[in-house]
Amino acid sequence: MAETDRQMRAVAESLHASIQSQRSSSYSINRATDIILNNEDIIAGARYNGRMSNVRRFFCLFVTFDLLFTCLLWLICSMIAGENAGSAFIDQVVHYQIATSLFDIVMAAICRFTILLLFYALLYINHWIIIALSTALSCAFLITKVFLFDWSKSNQPVFQVLLIVASFVLAWGEAWFFDIRVIPQESLARDWIFGPGDERAPLLRPGAQSSRQYGENVGTFYTPVETPDRSDDEDEDSRRDLTDSFHPMAVTLTDQKKEEYKNKAKALLNRSSELLTSEEWVVDKTTPDGDVISYMQFPKTGKKILRITGTVNVSARMLSDNLFENVEATSNWNTQLTECKKINEIDENTDIVYQATPSFGNGIVTARDFVILRHRGNFGPYFVSCGMSIPFAEYPSRKNYIRGDTLLGCFAAVDLPEVEGDGCRFTWILNTDLKLWMPQKIIDNVSVTALAEFMELLRNHARNLRS
Repeated sequence: MAETDRQMRAVAESLHASIQSQRSSSYSINRATDIILNNEDIIAGARYNGRMSNVRRFFCLFVTFDLLFTCLLWLICSMIAGENAGSAFIDQVVHYQIATSLFDIVMAAICRFTILLLFYALLYINHWIIIALSTALSCAFLITKVFLFDWSKSNQPVFQVLLIVASFVLAWGEAWFFDIRVIPQESLARDWIFGPGDERAPLLRPGAQSSRQYGENVGTFYTPVETPDRSDDEDEDSRRDLTDSFHPMAVTLTDQKKEEYKNKAKALLNRSSELLTSEEWVVDKTTPDGDVISYMQFPKTGKKILRITGTVNVSARMLSDNLFENVEATSNWNTQLTECKKINEIDENTDIVYQATPSFGNGIVTARDFVILRHRGNFGPYFVSCGMSIPFAEYPSRKNYIRGDTLLGCFAAVDLPEVEGDGCRFTWILNTDLKLWMPQKIIDNVSVTALAEFMELLRNHARNLRS
């Protein structure tokens, strides 16, 4: 009876762990999905390399359109009144009278154009006060103009009315666009690029879940995120369609090529060992689970190598062997990965794998794929599994995919005797080029979130391994 109770308890614990894993994975994906779908807002509001943001550039074009459209309507009004350009200039500019001339509306547009471009394009201020004053003064002048203009002398007042109304609407349109679009999008981009100053601040910043933006990282060395707001069945069908569409065939490698890959793998293991023991890491964030995210920056390019370190309740050897040997099953627990196929096994510790991720952000960022040379070995107490992208002509990038470049990816696990039961400290070092056109700081911030999401998925997987 006691033996039966123990078996039933083990089955119940295993079922409970599986349910918790599914819930946590679903929560992880939903959180990551919430960070991405409006990624165009961040892109439009970001200043890339100090340039003007896209949304502010559109605002400046709108202001320019206001001036040109007002000038065009004034010329049309003058031509309909039977004047040519010369006589219109003399009558309405040289001999200006507020009761008979409409050129003052053009001058109001010129003033708006000059003031708004001076403050918002050249000085690049972010406050609404200038546009508010510009719109208020323009509207006050136009309302006054309606009472002071002598409408009885106009043969066809429809066009004069159109000119005043158009100027009124355009002035309000500029104020609306700057307040509703320019300020919010630039603030959102600025928050993501610079983030809060506190190193222990939450990874998902206030408003991140409602703004719905996310990023990607690298499979076994890349953890992207599933995208659209669809049902679970639709997501599963989509993932199955992508996976079933690619069936890699084994590639025969020459002895010379195998030796070349082995040498690259050994050099990569040495480089990973150096990074594991380096003292140049700078702490960036600490997650609620106690994981520490650090970075090492390249001075010349401004790009970063990222690292996350945390505790996982499974032995270092078991975790390391599982991640390396069962790589094709990664998509079963890492729901952020679409495909993972082994292309070629060079020896028992070295192989070549193919990985792919879906597009996301409603197609803003297309799908990525990778061909990665992997190698595992030991460095002191560490069990290390490292990888890097290699050119592989036999597997060119597929249609609708962009080939990403993993410069270095490293999984490292070391046993922690002080942890109750089996436990290890797990480290993931990542240096990747996703071939994205977004500002690098945005990519770095989103990658930090993806690292934390991956650790949640890994802990769920470790619980299943133990059970």
